[in-house]
Amino acid sequence: MKRRLRRTGENNPEPVAGNGLLNRRLLLEGLALAGAMGATSAAAEPLTVPKWSKEPGAGFEPYGKPSHFEDKVVRAIPPAPNPVTVGIGTARTPLHLLDGMMTPSGLHFERSHSGIPDIDPEQHRLAIHGMVKRPLVFTLEALSRYPMESRIAFVECAGNSQALNTAQAQPLNATAIHGLLSCSEWTGVKLSTLLDEAGVEPGAAWVLAEGADAASMSRSFPLGKAMDDALVCLYQNGERIRPSNGYPVRLLLPGFEGNMNVKWLRRIKVTAQPTMTKDETSKYTILLQDGKAWQFVFPLEVKSVITRPSPGLGLKQPGFAEISGLAWSGNGRIRQVEVSADGGQSWAKAALQEPVLPKALTRFRMPWQWNGGPAVLQSRATDETGMVQPSRAQFIAERGLRGIYHFNAIASWAIDEKGQAANVLA
Repeated sequence: MKRRLRRTGENNPEPVAGNGLLNRRLLLEGLALAGAMGATSAAAEPLTVPKWSKEPGAGFEPYGKPSHFEDKVVRAIPPAPNPVTVGIGTARTPLHLLDGMMTPSGLHFERSHSGIPDIDPEQHRLAIHGMVKRPLVFTLEALSRYPMESRIAFVECAGNSQALNTAQAQPLNATAIHGLLSCSEWTGVKLSTLLDEAGVEPGAAWVLAEGADAASMSRSFPLGKAMDDALVCLYQNGERIRPSNGYPVRLLLPGFEGNMNVKWLRRIKVTAQPTMTKDETSKYTILLQDGKAWQFVFPLEVKSVITRPSPGLGLKQPGFAEISGLAWSGNGRIRQVEVSADGGQSWAKAALQEPVLPKALTRFRMPWQWNGGPAVLQSRATDETGMVQPSRAQFIAERGLRGIYHFNAIASWAIDEKGQAANVLA
C-alpha cells in the first residue's frame, strides 16, 4: 500500500527545503499531484473535434521526421572561431528542449577538428597493429560478423560548461553552456575481442586510437580501459552511426572525455607508452592555478545541470512546477542529486528516474511550489564512488579561471518575479 503524503495544510504538500521545494515522494509515489498542481493544472473546457480529425492525414515517409511544430528543437551552432576554415567547431545538443535520458541521433552534439569526412564504408578499413602478434585489418563487413553488444553511455566534450569558468556571468542558456553532452545506445564489438584476436604482446600498456578525419584526431589511453569496456561502435540508437557522430566506425570509451571516443576510427596501435600526439600535448590538458597542467586525466567528474526551468524555459505563473535536469559521472552511477531553490542555503533530495545506469545520463525530478518570488536554483550530484559535485568557489580555488576542461562545478539559474530564468554565478 502506498504511503500517504503528510500535508501541512489543504493542497500544501510537505516542504522539505527552503523556498518551496517539496518532498520527492510526490513524484516517486505519484501522491497528491492534483492538489499540488492547483491552478496550474489543465482547465476544463468543451471537448471539440479539431480539423485534423476530420480528414485523412499524410502518407508514409521512408524516414520519419519530427513534427514541423517542433522545428525549433535543433542543435545550436555557435559562430566558427575561424570563418575561413570549414568544419572546426561545435554543434550543441538542445538539452533544455529534450526530456528523458536519451539523445536523438540527429541532435547528438558534434565537435569536429577538421570537418566531417565523407567515408565510403566499402573502402574504409580499421587496422590494429603495434605490439601485437598478428596485425589485423578489418573491413566493415568483417567487423559486422563479430559478436556485438549494446551499452547506453553519455559522451561529453572535455570543454563543456567552460562558459561558467569566467569572472562574470554570460547571458547563455543550458544548451549554450552545457550542450556538448549527449547520451545514446551504442552497439558494436568489444575492443578486447579484437585485441585478443590480434594477441597483445608482453609489455604493452597503452593504446593509440586515430580517426580518419583530415585532422587525424588521435588519443592514447591505458590498455586496461581497452580490455574493460571499450566498444568499436557501428550503430547508434539502433541505426548506423551518423556521419557527424563518426560514421562508419567510432570508438566508445564510457566515462572518458569526449575527444577520446575517436570518431571515424581507422587505426588502433598498441604501445608501451603514451604516443604523445598533438591532441594530448598541445590540447586537452587541464591547466591549474599555478600554471602547471594535468595530463592524461580521463574520466569526467560527477556533474549535473537543471534543464527545466532554465533560460528560455521560464515559469508562466506561481504554483506547482517540476524542476528537472540531468546528472552523470564518468566514474559510475549517480547515487543522489540534491536541489536547492535558495542559492545553496538548503538542499533536498530529488527523485531519480529509472534506469540509473553507470556512465549514462540520469534524469532527476524535483517538485516545487513556486511562490512567485525570486529564487536561485542549483543541483548537486553525488556518484557511487562518493564524489560530490563541487561548488564553483571550490572548483576555482583548485583550478583557477584559466582552465577550460573538466569544469564540473554547481551551476545556478536565477528566477525573477516574472518567472524568467538567467545564468548567474553563485
